[in-house]
Amino acid sequence: MSLPKTKQKTAAATATILFLLITFPVFAQTTILKSGIEEIIAGKKAEIGVAICEIKSKDTLNINGDARLPMASVFKFHIALAVLSKVDSGQFNLNQEIYVKKTDLLPDTWSPMREKYPNGEVKLKLSEILKYTVSESDNNGCDILLRLIGSTKTVNDYMHKIGIKAVSIQANEEEMHKDWNIQFSNWTTPKAATKLLTDFYDGKLLSKESYDFLWTIMSETTGGKNRIKGQLPEETWVAHKTGTSDTNEFGITAAINDIGIVTLPDGRHLAISIFISNSKESHEVNEKIISDISKMAWDYFVRTIK
Repeated sequence: MSLPKTKQKTAAATATILFLLITFPVFAQTTILKSGIEEIIAGKKAEIGVAICEIKSKDTLNINGDARLPMASVFKFHIALAVLSKVDSGQFNLNQEIYVKKTDLLPDTWSPMREKYPNGEVKLKLSEILKYTVSESDNNGCDILLRLIGSTKTVNDYMHKIGIKAVSIQANEEEMHKDWNIQFSNWTTPKAATKLLTDFYDGKLLSKESYDFLWTIMSETTGGKNRIKGQLPEETWVAHKTGTSDTNEFGITAAINDIGIVTLPDGRHLAISIFISNSKESHEVNEKIISDISKMAWDYFVRTIK
């Protein structure tokens, strides 16, 4: 029985990479991987940006790496970094309690926190709100954190201060849910997202305690199982943050994203950022694009041990 056409193309691209890894010198291999990824995204009805870095060697590649693409909930990683930087400065404490009012728990938005505390009027530790926001992509938790530290401007300024210039964080979740176009004011480039992941992993941004906490809650992300993690070996450690928009009446999905750090079998790490924007493909196809790219990068770097 033959494979479906899409699987045949992915299998053919992977087979080509494996052959060329054996027959071509090391210096040509990044170009080979890039060509394989371009083959995956060719013909897709979407704007796709990719940036991948093997953190130890700093081997990198990008495709549309400077494109300004909407983040959707990926920006919750940026928010968590900003909050934890204030924890490190002594302004906040992970164990401090934040009073959550019922009016903080907006209806008609994704919020596992609201499902657990439907009436609000509870005190939750800052660590718990961060976990809801990052691990479960809670929209109400996100906006509670933004109010705690000031506003989206606080996060935007922090990003620019630490050297991540190609990013714009202008709107919170409540605002994005009111107008389709507002979500596009929160954008980054794949290259900037991967640099942020790399700086985070290299310990440039947070204390060890805050780093360990964020690494843990990113590793516990409940969504996006069919994205970066989708085709990787089941035991693979992936710390990541997804982003997903709605699909409008014209069948356009503004964002299906995943950024994260993948641990290779030999202990090296890949920083991977994949953004799919303005897509007319189905949700399943969008996610498979991400998992196909991730799997191809995995196969490539596993076979290029340095």
